[in-house]
Amino acid sequence: MHNHIFISDLTPRWLELCRSKKSHAQITVSPIWEVSRWALEAIPSERLCCLAQSRPPAAGWQPSRVLLAPLSRAVTSAVATPRICQLAQSKRRLLLEGPTHTSDIVPTSHKLCRASAHIELLATPKHDHPNFIGEHSVYWPISRAARSAVASKRLLELSSPKERKALFEGYNPYIVSQAACSASASPRIQQLCQPLPRKCSTK
Repeated sequence: MHNHIFISDLTPRWLELCRSKKSHAQITVSPIWEVSRWALEAIPSERLCCLAQSRPPAAGWQPSRVLLAPLSRAVTSAVATPRICQLAQSKRRLLLEGPTHTSDIVPTSHKLCRASAHIELLATPKHDHPNFIGEHSVYWPISRAARSAVASKRLLELSSPKERKALFEGYNPYIVSQAACSASASPRIQQLCQPLPRKCSTK
């Protein structure tokens, strides 16, 4: 009864979506298809025949060489010199002692060399200066006078940041004070303002 009431309340679209999908039989298309009579009787154009031709190789192209080229009689009967036999030998290398240096390879020439007296002199660490005191501690004791000092009114005035108005409040950073406009440069400042003599070109 309840199922009948539930099904009757569904819309036709919902009933259609609730049905299981129909399984379609898989149709396999054969790779061989029938060629039409028009295709069999067709005559290719000259352009199509030109495009169907294989592309010729580029100028200077040579076929791939044989990997194993035949050796000449002189190569097969050649005798290596003692110098070539010496160069063909693998280099002898010595391993450093210790478990941490098993992969380090040191040539024999480096193993037998010895540093000169000047290199040994440069390798010795430098001694500290006689007047060297050492690094100062980050923490140092503050004197009783500094702890009981009272800042003056002028010092408090200098330690406070300057009060400036914002640009939207009417502050103009390009206004020159009256004292700066009426100031006169000292002789030293006028001397520093002059260009260097070596940079002045004489006409």
